[in-house]
Formats: sequence, structure tokens, C-alpha cells
Amino acid sequence: MACRPVTTLFLIFFFLFTSSSASRILPSHSQKVSLGLYYESLCPYSANFIVNYLAQLFETDLISVVDLKLVPWGNAKLRGNDTFDCQHGPSECLLNTVEACAIHAWPELSEHFPFINCVETLAYQHKYPEWESCFDKLNLDSKPIADCYSSGYGKELELQYAAETNSLEPPHEYVPWVVVNGEPLYEDYENFVSYICKAYKGTTVLEGCSSVSLNTIQKGKAKPVHPDCYEKGMLAFAARITSAITSWMDRMNMVASV
Repeated sequence: MACRPVTTLFLIFFFLFTSSSASRILPSHSQKVSLGLYYESLCPYSANFIVNYLAQLFETDLISVVDLKLVPWGNAKLRGNDTFDCQHGPSECLLNTVEACAIHAWPELSEHFPFINCVETLAYQHKYPEWESCFDKLNLDSKPIADCYSSGYGKELELQYAAETNSLEPPHEYVPWVVVNGEPLYEDYENFVSYICKAYKGTTVLEGCSSVSLNTIQKGKAKPVHPDCYEKGMLAFAARITSAITSWMDRMNMVASV
């Protein structure tokens, strides 16, 4: 699947669309569909979803009827003294916090999404150590992010996201965990546009829904067709490997002692 890097053309389209929307008749807030993405910055499947799927919202008029909320926490685990560990290590904790700071510093979606999309593009390309290059690429001031992170406020934001993620009902099982109007899409999350179109109750005819078949929506938990970043599944898999190795070593020791 091809990666979609942040390009000048993408940004021009993004800002033209958001600025021109003021002259359109937009749906009222009550008609909008809420879309929540619970993710972690270095999960390759989270990065893939943001770069190759979620960014499609900005290529049509769908973004005008969606309240999108990004929650960068994922499968991180709280420890004592308000500290936490991240599934993919300290670099993920850093980038989760940086993205939380971006959402806080630039609360408008048109401001923080291009930055997060840029960082996740680098993660998708396995170039995440270059994440600071996104400031120059997007002509953004890095100071608000640096201040947020160094002051410890970014950590407070992450703890808030931890509480929000851990209070999900039903609880999240993996990331990316996509929720439309409070309902999780499970493994059918790549089909999120169909759920948005089905949930939208406004009268505006949406071009972004014209080619979507609502019959493709699967009920309940869809059959997994691709891997995700599991929280418990990976631990269980590691435990099975450890058990198998231990069993094999026991058999080898028995043979050696005969």
C-alpha cells in the first residue's frame, strides 16, 4: 500500500477547503457525526490508517460533517507516580506526548492534523527520528510544542488521554480503535467512511458518500483481515512462545541426563 507523504499540494488543498467552507451552508453541530481515533504514534497500523485512510476525509466534503477527535495514547500502561510505559518504547511516549501537545497548541483540526499526519507519515516510512522536520515542512513554530513538552504539561495531557482511553465502553482491544458516534468499528475500521455516511442525518448531499455502498458495513465484530497492535494479544503470543521454549529446553535437559 503506497504511503501518502505530506506534500505542498495536499496542504494547499487542505487549507483551501477549510477556508472556503465558511462560505458554504454547513450542517449544524447536532447533525455532525463524531469520529474518534484512539491510537499510538509508532503502531504501524495506526500510522497506516492516519496516512492512507483518515487523510481521505480532507479530499472530499466529508470533513464538513465530521467532528474528528484524535487520542494519542493507545496501549500505553500507567505505572506509579503518574508515569507510564508505551508499547513501542520511549520514542513512542515522546511522540504520543508531542502529538498531544500539538492538539493542545493548535486546537483547530486544520492546524494540528497536518502536523500529526506529517509525523505519522515519517513513522509509516520508518523515519520517525526525523519528526522535527515537520516544523519546517509545514512552516510551524516549534516553541509551543517544546514548551508544552518541557513544562510537563504534555505529560498531563497524556494522563488525561489515558483516562479517556481506559474509560471506553466497550474497552479497546487494540489500536487503531475507531469509534463512530460512540460505537467501535472493531476490525472494520478501514471502512469508516461507510459508517459516517450511514450515521449522518443531515440534508446536505455529500459527494464523499456518493460512491460508498452502505451494504458493506459488517455487523458486530468483523472477521480480522489484517493485523493490528494488540494490547493483550501480543502478551499472550509472547507467553505461548516462552512456554514452548521452556518445554523444549526441559525435554532437551531430560535427554541429556539419560
